[in-house]
Amino acid sequence: MSCGEPHEKDCSEVLDHLYEYLDREMPAGECADFQVHLDECSPCLEKYGLEQAVKKLVKRCCGHDDVPSDLRSKVMGRIDLIRAGETVPEVSVLEQAKKEQAQREQAAASEEGTGPGGVTGSTDARSRTARAE
Repeated sequence: MSCGEPHEKDCSEVLDHLYEYLDREMPAGECADFQVHLDECSPCLEKYGLEQAVKKLVKRCCGHDDVPSDLRSKVMGRIDLIRAGETVPEVSVLEQAKKEQAQREQAAASEEGTGPGGVTGSTDARSRTARAE
């Protein structure tokens, strides 16, 4: 994207790194360049304002939910891999966490003697009960 006006930093570059700026993850020198661009480019400033509002809304609506520690550690592990330039597995962290949660629930259900859908007991136990009647 470009607003058509000449800028020291191109609009597309600014927008590509907008979340780094919003999240305060950008080096101070680059932040100053971004601020200069935003001061002179109303389309980028508008996009910045919109993204900032969305971020505040998400924080307000979802900021109280605790992130499971295993999910947090997996996400941080992925970030470390990406920063180190290593390949990242194709499975998303969220999908992997859901799969592991389902496995834990299935294991817990097996230990409690419940089957799929929370049905208690085994088929053999039901057969013995039916024969006894």
